[in-house]
Amino acid sequence: MNKKILKASVADASELNSLVNSAYRGESSKIGWTTEADLLGGIRIDEDRIVEFMQKNDSMVLKYIDHSNKIIGCVHLEKHGYKLYLGLLTVTPELQGKGIGKEMLVEAEVQARAVNCSAVYLSVISDRRELIDWYLKFGYKNTGVKKPFPSDDPRFGIPKKPLEFNLFEKSIL
Repeated sequence: MNKKILKASVADASELNSLVNSAYRGESSKIGWTTEADLLGGIRIDEDRIVEFMQKNDSMVLKYIDHSNKIIGCVHLEKHGYKLYLGLLTVTPELQGKGIGKEMLVEAEVQARAVNCSAVYLSVISDRRELIDWYLKFGYKNTGVKKPFPSDDPRFGIPKKPLEFNLFEKSIL
């Protein structure tokens, strides 16, 4: 598969929105291993939020396109001081487990170095053991910091049980 990782544009927002929601919520997400459908109802994100990420200072969304220019992966990156936040790492459910997520993770670290960041950090729902193990495999460490899930904001989904985030970080020096 020919592939490219490129900076996404506002014109990609609709396709990115469909990709992310299909990978995290609803029946389609259960094809892959990143589903949150058993933990959360509702949507994972909407087009307005994706556009907001793209237009914000020190923030970008990268897209992973296949040989036909279809978006099959994405990640949101946002600089905070000397650290880069990584969020929304997504691979189309049918292609999960084929190394695309790893390539996006490596590219995120390249982007972090390009903007003089010394670390990449992210948050994972504490119940997502498989995902936590995946990040640990690539050198991310649990910081011990926990954050509450924004249960009162349906833009993030509707929790089916109490949830919290664990923060992970990787030094890239």
